[in-house]
Amino acid sequence: MHSRGYSSRDKEMSAKRLTIDYEEFTSAVQMSAEDQELIANALEAQKGSYSPYSHFQVGAALRLENGIIVKGANQENVAYPSGLCAERTAMFAASANYPGVVMDTLAIVGSDKGKMCESPASPCGACRQVMAEYQKKQGRPLKIILIGSKRIRKFPNVDSVLPFIFDSLKIGE
Repeated sequence: MHSRGYSSRDKEMSAKRLTIDYEEFTSAVQMSAEDQELIANALEAQKGSYSPYSHFQVGAALRLENGIIVKGANQENVAYPSGLCAERTAMFAASANYPGVVMDTLAIVGSDKGKMCESPASPCGACRQVMAEYQKKQGRPLKIILIGSKRIRKFPNVDSVLPFIFDSLKIGE
């Protein structure tokens, strides 16, 4: 034991700081026309939500590099966890129907019992990891827009919503 009560192991520790870049808006009208269109599609996508158990409707809209917008909505099932989140619904549909086309921006909105959440609903860990996989696969950032009624957050890439991405597997090697 050292005189100050620290072990030699404590000296090996160093404090780190993580900074995340994002833009925050109070309304979609402050955003580009392209982002406004994507937000409108995410809101529209909520109509496809099947959420009789949680009553939490999520809509996602994914703009591909070629301009096509693919929508997804959460799908629940009484045999939990057999359902699927809106984000993965959209990404999997895009990958299956437009293989090789780059995913540019994903917009996500959540409502509780039909009322849009004031703060943006954040994607679950599984969805974040799927986003990370597609971003890595395409070799380009996937922008993320999280929509709430009081604020909208736009992230420049998946790393900003999942800073310690699991990526130990080598894709294409």
